[in-house]
Amino acid sequence: MSNNQIQDDQTQHKAGFVNIVGNPNVGKSTLMNDLVGERMSIITDKAQTTRHRITGIVNAPDYQIVFSDTPGVLKPRYKLQESMLQFSEGALTDADVLLYVTDVVEDPEKNAGFLAKVSKEKVPVLLAINKIDLLKGGSGELERIVGEWQKRLPSAEIFPISATEKFNVENLMRRIVELLPPSPPYFGKDALTDKPARFFVTEIIREKILLNYDKEVPYSTEVIVEKFEEKEKSIHIMAVIYVERDTQKGILIGRGGAMLKKVGTMARKDIETFFGKSVYLELYVKVEPNWRNRENKLRSFGYIQ
Repeated sequence: MSNNQIQDDQTQHKAGFVNIVGNPNVGKSTLMNDLVGERMSIITDKAQTTRHRITGIVNAPDYQIVFSDTPGVLKPRYKLQESMLQFSEGALTDADVLLYVTDVVEDPEKNAGFLAKVSKEKVPVLLAINKIDLLKGGSGELERIVGEWQKRLPSAEIFPISATEKFNVENLMRRIVELLPPSPPYFGKDALTDKPARFFVTEIIREKILLNYDKEVPYSTEVIVEKFEEKEKSIHIMAVIYVERDTQKGILIGRGGAMLKKVGTMARKDIETFFGKSVYLELYVKVEPNWRNRENKLRSFGYIQ
């Protein structure tokens, strides 16, 4: 979707923060990438893939939208998840428009406490019911789902969508633009995000780990870029993958280093596409016991301010 397709009929410039919230695995990251038009957030079929608030910026001559994709709302089991929940709850306090994403299979009672907070919001709330392409019961089934959500969020505007099929996403985007308050831009008009380049390298590598490993291993890893040396046509990157146990290190590396090489090759290709340059990527694995529950490590990894 090009920015020029959606024109505001006012001459005054508009700008605002649109925060995307909801439970894990309902398609928030896919929707954000649709709205921004750039691949900003990790997309996998596993829950908890987004750990930080990820900002993507959409610019047009007469408006600027600052989208923020947040971690899925969950009951924390360790300190890392506590900080993830704080990112999500913080999104309720600094939005001009709140975009709550659910899907056609989710139980509306899931995380009812967070939903109750959303229902008390004073800013406009848009409710996107995602994955309607999965419905088999036709319009009657969709009407039933819409009716259930109208009871829970009576002040929200509801948009049935399919983020993967890009169905009704343009109408949602048009409504977001209409709701933006008058404001000068918050960022430069050429900005795509407020995150540094290294951040997207770590996200791409972490995505490949999520795609290639099962059970607890992906959730026990953290990726830190220790070297990012950019030249005109190439980038030299050295990244360390931290795990919590020696057994996880062995699984990540694989026999003869085969699994780590596979992850590195997949990540390198996506990083080259993202930056439009050739990439030399070095990956190392280190053990950092119980890092998800250690405040000093969470602070150094950027989860606690």
